[in-house]
Amino acid sequence: MSDGYNYIGGRRSGLGTVLLSSIDAHSGERLPGFFHQATDAEVDAAAQAAATAYPVYRALAPERRASFLEAIADELDALGDEFIALVGRETALPAPRIKGERGRTSGQLRLFAQVLRRGDFFGARIDRAMPERQPLPRPDLRQCRLGVGPVAVFGASNFPLAFSTAGGDTAAALAAGCPVVVKAHGGHMATAEQVADAIERAALRTHMPAGVFNMIFGSGVGERLVHHPAIQAVGFTGSLKGGRALCDLAAARAQPIPVFAEMSSINPVLVLPEALRQRGELIARELSASVVLGAGQFCTNPGLVIGLRSPAFSAFVGALRLQLDDQPAQAMLNRGTLASYTAGVRALEAHPHVQRLSAVRQDGPQASAQLFKADVRLLLEGDELLQEEVFGPATVVVEVADREELHRALAGLRGQLTATLIGEPDELLQAGDVLAVLEEKVGRVLVNGYPTGVEVSDAMVHGGPYPATSDARGTSVGTLAIDRFLRPVCYQNLPDALLPDALKDANPLGINRLVDGVFSRDAL
Repeated sequence: MSDGYNYIGGRRSGLGTVLLSSIDAHSGERLPGFFHQATDAEVDAAAQAAATAYPVYRALAPERRASFLEAIADELDALGDEFIALVGRETALPAPRIKGERGRTSGQLRLFAQVLRRGDFFGARIDRAMPERQPLPRPDLRQCRLGVGPVAVFGASNFPLAFSTAGGDTAAALAAGCPVVVKAHGGHMATAEQVADAIERAALRTHMPAGVFNMIFGSGVGERLVHHPAIQAVGFTGSLKGGRALCDLAAARAQPIPVFAEMSSINPVLVLPEALRQRGELIARELSASVVLGAGQFCTNPGLVIGLRSPAFSAFVGALRLQLDDQPAQAMLNRGTLASYTAGVRALEAHPHVQRLSAVRQDGPQASAQLFKADVRLLLEGDELLQEEVFGPATVVVEVADREELHRALAGLRGQLTATLIGEPDELLQAGDVLAVLEEKVGRVLVNGYPTGVEVSDAMVHGGPYPATSDARGTSVGTLAIDRFLRPVCYQNLPDALLPDALKDANPLGINRLVDGVFSRDAL
């Protein structure tokens, strides 16, 4: 049974008298044990513990931090069937999905360990002195990147492992040399506690400084955490409303800090005419599977389907409706998520220029797949309805008259995480104009695939223009995610002994550096 205490500086703390319960996502019953809502003093103590750990932790050699990340991964992989069952009770996710997500979580920790060992995250640049240069000599200039400081991480509802306590934001921050303070998500607090225990065990095994990892429970504690002067950046995955609130809080601080928030995306899918003529029914089957995957609870769920008016498009929409009507209802993460999904469906049903195509209505304790058809004028006139993500197994089809109207419809879209082009080879080669528009709107463009599925790799971008994220220059998945928590520092005319190892003449880390405009691993 859980003791429900907060994690602060390597110790457990339960000063608060407000006790919180975790809920069984299937039955609505309370799970055994309670969690102590963090008091203001505990929030302050967690942030200060991270600040105290920061100078020690960021000074550790990359190999030490890499070993820490790998130890966390090992501890997560060792969590047994009881843990899998617990996550399932809190989230209604099936065991295979949970095991897969655990593998992704430990895998991304190990991937960041590789990043640390190869050293490219330093971004080392060296411009050697040119004392004879005229009219003025050039000083010795050396630049590398270091962690920004303590990072606040907000756990996500739909990924209790991969985007939460030990998820991508935590892994990237720890890799960058930044201690973290996690605000545990209220929908899976028992899961968060077991993951936090795993991180604490790994920290002890690898002799990390106390305070490198901290976690607090409770509602309303996030505002105080973001306001705390020790916190230097925020990682968030969730709703547009929640992410925007954090951005506004961070901007209003005496010292504004960046918030890297992934918030809202409808992930348009463009189906081109020839592909529909040749394989419309297959596309309908594949697309419906993407829409209902995980009860539609993915930030990359395809929420908008656009096609050119034609008999093939009409036939495709009919086939898509039959496919979605045939899908069984699914349990969602929690009752709040179900209520939000139902409200989103009701809003679409109530709009005069939206037609519900599904034969099955959204009703009862589970989520039923829903298909709607909206008039293109909603995109052309900037109607808010189609811009808002309906988090669940629903999608909206829009028919455009011609290529010119397609361009106008795409121009009306806000920023997205993904966009997908479904087409045959010849028509894809003729879609360069469409691709150019999508490049301005999204972080990832797919061809003949479906967006539900995000590879954790060097090249992945899981981000996009607002409101998909608060900063389109970053990604929350893939090795580039570490960039969010690093800042460059330039050293001018410093003695070699005082420089970071990445910039020393001998290059003791053996990293690739840009030296006088040429990449090299050689010592100077």
